[in-house]
Amino acid sequence: MTTKIAIQGIKGSFHHQVVKEYFSENVDIDECLSFEELIDSLIAGKSDQAVMAIENSIAGPIIPNYALIDKNNLHIIGEHYLNIQQNLMALKGQKIEDIREVHSHPMALLQCMDFLKQYPNIKLVEDKDTAETARRIQEKQLTGIAAIASVTASEMYDLDIIASSIQTIKNNMTRFVIIKKQNSFLPESEINRASVKFELDHKRGSLAAVLNVMSDCKLNLTKIQSLPKIETPWKYSFFVDVTFEKYEDFAKAKALLNIMAEYFKVLGEYKNTKPLTES
Repeated sequence: MTTKIAIQGIKGSFHHQVVKEYFSENVDIDECLSFEELIDSLIAGKSDQAVMAIENSIAGPIIPNYALIDKNNLHIIGEHYLNIQQNLMALKGQKIEDIREVHSHPMALLQCMDFLKQYPNIKLVEDKDTAETARRIQEKQLTGIAAIASVTASEMYDLDIIASSIQTIKNNMTRFVIIKKQNSFLPESEINRASVKFELDHKRGSLAAVLNVMSDCKLNLTKIQSLPKIETPWKYSFFVDVTFEKYEDFAKAKALLNIMAEYFKVLGEYKNTKPLTES
């Protein structure tokens, strides 16, 4: 049976590249123009699972995506890290001297600004998706226009890479999570990472007490972000990622945090796949 995977963007995007690397079986792709549309695809049953960018080593966490997972009661069942390599591409036969405009997603343009500054005569045009820009260049045979996108996009839309790996910071990792409507239960021996959400009383020391419990339970806090509760001024939700060696340590922390926090929720328990080269 073929698994349907929802992605943000189109085939050839970095989300699509994650699907190709993460899923070994044959899959169908549901292309979604936004993360909200991706969530809708999952909830409506158009897709079985979804791939969602959640954190970048340069730009930091994408907190609205954590909120989308939480609001819709979805489950994080896995993660995948992708080394983002940005490439300048155009129709075959084009050279950098022929390029008048570079089109891409604003984040991709920003990540490549040092390279682009070498060509002040080239106009930079923001677009909604890196791969969609590459596809449009091929479909409309646009000369003088280049895209910044992945190697996968250049191969899929038959474009020449004029310059490869043009991002300013060469070690540019994005973390993606795999989400489902239903939780996937791994053996506890394989679980060594979790994403949780909690809310606390607005009083001195409440957050410090929670962090102390995590430390005492031998949890390694890899990320903590706060998001204001719009309906309750001056109260915040905290989204936290932790890693641990033994599941029983996390289980103990869960039991304690359930008592200490006004609200506590596990967004996902899964296997840590962070590359060893990452600090």
